[in-house]
Amino acid sequence: MASPSHLLLIVFLLPALAGFSNADNIAIYWGQNGNEGSLADTCNTGLYSYVMISFLTTFGNGQTPVLNLAGHCDPPSGTCTGLTADINQCQSQGIRVLLSLGGASGSYSISSSDDATSVARYLWHNYLGGSSSSRPLGDAALDGIDFDIAQGTSDNYGYLAQSLLDLGSQAGTKVYLSAAPQCPFPDQLLGPALRAVTFDYVWVQFYNNPSCDYSSGVSGVAGAWRTWTSSLQSSTVFLGVPASTDAAGSGYIPPRDLTSQVLPAIQQTANYGGIMLWSRKFAIAGNSREFKACELLSSKCDSPYQKNPECL
Repeated sequence: MASPSHLLLIVFLLPALAGFSNADNIAIYWGQNGNEGSLADTCNTGLYSYVMISFLTTFGNGQTPVLNLAGHCDPPSGTCTGLTADINQCQSQGIRVLLSLGGASGSYSISSSDDATSVARYLWHNYLGGSSSSRPLGDAALDGIDFDIAQGTSDNYGYLAQSLLDLGSQAGTKVYLSAAPQCPFPDQLLGPALRAVTFDYVWVQFYNNPSCDYSSGVSGVAGAWRTWTSSLQSSTVFLGVPASTDAAGSGYIPPRDLTSQVLPAIQQTANYGGIMLWSRKFAIAGNSREFKACELLSSKCDSPYQKNPECL
């Protein structure tokens, strides 16, 4: 059974975000829970414009890369190649699908500029526009790479980002880069890369950091937001929020506060991009029937409280 906070998310938060962002600027992480629905399910909601497949948890320093998609599929046995159809379906709807590197657990680092070049080539040939006989997700070419670096050091991620851009440029293909830094500025692990290379999208994690997440109030969030957006004027910046109270240790924003107080305080910034949600698991709150109601609300109903039978 979904908790009251989850139900509030379902009937209010996502429809409200769709209204604020014209349903074009919501990003979400997918891949870390087998009960969160398929990738195609996620895209078919019509709510999201960016989906980050998470995570490639092992890479760099001579290690064999490891893709961890929880209970969705098993890369070593080849069952994740079936995601090609889902990826193609998402992209056919104009949704950009990226592979997220890192996460809170795993074994990853970039030991040198040469290592960065090697990892970039692996990503290009196995997930992006290159070719390989062992592509974990099948033949579909992802739109880009997301950097969710949450452990280790900051060394050489700028080289990795630039190498990815260079490979795309050589092939005449745009490689989109995104990053998910923590809200304290500058981010200790991603700060150097963000200074060295222009990332297309930066979804700042305004959670698990009481000094700048909603634990510090609207003023705390708005102050940190101004610092990030003024420092990354060439990137599109997103407000990263937990999708439920269970999704993070701090930083959850009650839906009414988000839409009536927080978003009005930040969305006039020229490089405001929208909202990032962590994650699909928490967005559906373990109850797909209620989430389907949310989808109807976002696409067919003028108000989350409208009594149209389709909206119930």
